[in-house]
Amino acid sequence: MEKIDKLDKKILSILAGNARIPFKDVAAECGVSRAAIHQRVQHLVENGVITGSGFDVNPKALGYTTCTYVGLNLERGSMYKEVVQRLVKIPEVVECHFTTGPYTMLIKLYSRDNEQLMDLLNNQLQTIPGVVSTETLISLEQSIKREIVVKTDD
Repeated sequence: MEKIDKLDKKILSILAGNARIPFKDVAAECGVSRAAIHQRVQHLVENGVITGSGFDVNPKALGYTTCTYVGLNLERGSMYKEVVQRLVKIPEVVECHFTTGPYTMLIKLYSRDNEQLMDLLNNQLQTIPGVVSTETLISLEQSIKREIVVKTDD
């Protein structure tokens, strides 16, 4: 990954605060042309610094009222990729991490209610070959959600 300069950091800081801001407004705030902003953003996307853009959909608006983190333990850590291939097929799973600590993997999923959660755990997650145990943590409230802070003072 190439080095990110001060202008890139300023652009990232602005976009992290409001991803829908017009490039002309970013250009005005940075003191450069709109074409320069477009070129810089495209470069940041191509180099994997910006990895996505879009809308955050509120799961509750779609009827998914239960947010759950599930720690998975595998027979062998080397089974991780095969397990991920199975998890990708479960639409309620929205995140998956290969971790250190008490779990081999940590996933985040949404369910409509406890009955669906129980079905996901018993009939989908725990039946994946290589999964030897699970531990379920239900989120009662999400208190913080944000992007990483982009510091522009170097």
